[in-house]
Amino acid sequence: MLHTSIEIHDLTVSYQNKPVLWGIDCHIPIQQLTALIGPNGAGKSTLLKSMMGLIPIASGFVHFNGKTIDSMRKHISYMPQRESVDWDFPISVKEVVMMGRYSKLGLFKKPREADHLIVQECLRKVEMEKFADRQISRLSGGQQQRVFMARAIAQDTDFYLMDEPFSGVDAATEITLLDVLKQMRDNGKTIIVVHHDVQAVAEHFDNALLLNLRKTAMGSVKEVLTEHNLQQTYGGKLQILSDVGHLLSIEQKKTRLR
Repeated sequence: MLHTSIEIHDLTVSYQNKPVLWGIDCHIPIQQLTALIGPNGAGKSTLLKSMMGLIPIASGFVHFNGKTIDSMRKHISYMPQRESVDWDFPISVKEVVMMGRYSKLGLFKKPREADHLIVQECLRKVEMEKFADRQISRLSGGQQQRVFMARAIAQDTDFYLMDEPFSGVDAATEITLLDVLKQMRDNGKTIIVVHHDVQAVAEHFDNALLLNLRKTAMGSVKEVLTEHNLQQTYGGKLQILSDVGHLLSIEQKKTRLR
């Protein structure tokens, strides 16, 4: 049987016997851009970490195209939150991005000219090539986030799990990075992004997984970003539900006119 999705089955994660994710069941399509959204404390980061095998799970499993994380790890890139990184470490921008090539080099192998060219191209994509020799501690938060994404891109894997990659960046930079992710998707990459901007998800993503300790909904953004599902997920605390509904109705009208 050919498996062509990320399958999350009955996934439960607990901290000190307190469930923080409960019975998550869904299939995430491959070669698409999927947003993971929900309120603070909903378990979004926990879900990514459990998918990567970084924290133990109480029950259930995660399969990437029918295979476990242990056999797929080299095919998966994980981008944690920027706050989890020591940005005072004395290293340059291009050295950070070159770290993304290490899994391709093998033990004790030096970067080849091709690796340097890939690093240069990844920095160009996130518009950071002129900062290549700058120490990372001298960058703004948004610039650091762009470098972090360039490092993930340099890994050239099949799956990308990104935890709030747009945190701290301005609106123009977010559009630039979204365009990069769309190009990666169009080149066959599968990308899951923790995001907080529901309107941006509605406009730019293929799918959305709505989460608040449990799965609220999973599917295409046109199917699942409904007022009912968002109310269920955010508990009525989201102020832009009508704006999202208006945006989706416009997109649906455009689709009918094509």
